[in-house]
Amino acid sequence: MTRIGGAEMVDWNLAVATATRLVRPGPDVSRDEARAIVAELRRHAKASEEHVRAFTRMLPDEADDTPVLVVDRPGWVRANVAGFRELLKPLLEKMQERRAGSPGGAVLGAVGGKVTGVELGMLLSFLASRVLGQYETFAPASRELPAGENGGGRLLLVAPNIVHVERELDVQPHDFRLWVCLHEETHRTQFTAVPWLRDHLEGEIQSFLQETEVDPMTVLERIREAAQSLAGGRPEGEVGDDGHSIVELVQTPAQREILGRLTAVMSLLEGHADFVMDGVGPAVVPSVSEIREKFQQRRAKGASRLDLALRKLLGLDAKLRQYRDGERFVRAVVEQVGMDGFNRVWTSPNTLPTKAEIAKPADWVARVHRKAES
Repeated sequence: MTRIGGAEMVDWNLAVATATRLVRPGPDVSRDEARAIVAELRRHAKASEEHVRAFTRMLPDEADDTPVLVVDRPGWVRANVAGFRELLKPLLEKMQERRAGSPGGAVLGAVGGKVTGVELGMLLSFLASRVLGQYETFAPASRELPAGENGGGRLLLVAPNIVHVERELDVQPHDFRLWVCLHEETHRTQFTAVPWLRDHLEGEIQSFLQETEVDPMTVLERIREAAQSLAGGRPEGEVGDDGHSIVELVQTPAQREILGRLTAVMSLLEGHADFVMDGVGPAVVPSVSEIREKFQQRRAKGASRLDLALRKLLGLDAKLRQYRDGERFVRAVVEQVGMDGFNRVWTSPNTLPTKAEIAKPADWVARVHRKAES
């Protein structure tokens, strides 16, 4: 538990309570419909294993015990707060040390934890209605949401959000649900078939956090700006107008190098998942072309100015670019050297693409393949 002046720096329980209270209700479904949707998503998640492994030619290194959890919006909030709390612990401890004993630290210790908990809860309530599925890589075990027995992650499918989007797009529900599961199952396969990937990613994230030199109040102000936008506390156009996301605020020169590597690997993972879901699609998802076209239009159009501003502030606009740029990289490499040639990317951290290679796939092929052949 991270504290300043005897009080938690972030009141995580209050964040969960706030998000749960504020999150919008999901689409109207009967109890029987809800049971059927949950059962179908579980079936699709299981079926996706074989489809993804056959297409990618990637097999788990050992028995895969990753839980597949179909959750509602509050369930997604609880899962992610647990993950954030664990992953951000080193950063919060460092921020505590910097503020302890200062006048600002005393104020933050008195009221900051609860204020930040409320504001974080507001942001989580916003995100909880938008995420369709998630492979939670750094999932701590809990009674409500267990992690894999071997210390792995867990696969979350957010049922109300999937139903909401399939209705909004007016697509075939069975096909859309399987299509989403194919994407998320690809993420699970990436981490279960590549045993070093989780530790590598965690090491990069922790190195990034250890390099943080930003004043805690600056980070909290960014969170406050986003939360106030959700509450209507400031005009939509003012959020993020200076071009800085929360992530960009915590960059030292060393962090910029780490962030470049993280951006490249996240682009690879997201792009690979998009490539696989569409590659498997025609064989098992009859309406995949219609789904992809409508989904891409939805991504490109975005939502309100407020939604776009929040995406910018939280760095979510960068995630959308990762899908696009990463998918182009994977497609180009597979076209040049085939699926087995592409799979050399999983050999070691040294064979992961750089940020520059994501934009120029031929450079990755030249570095990894021609060097290996010479």
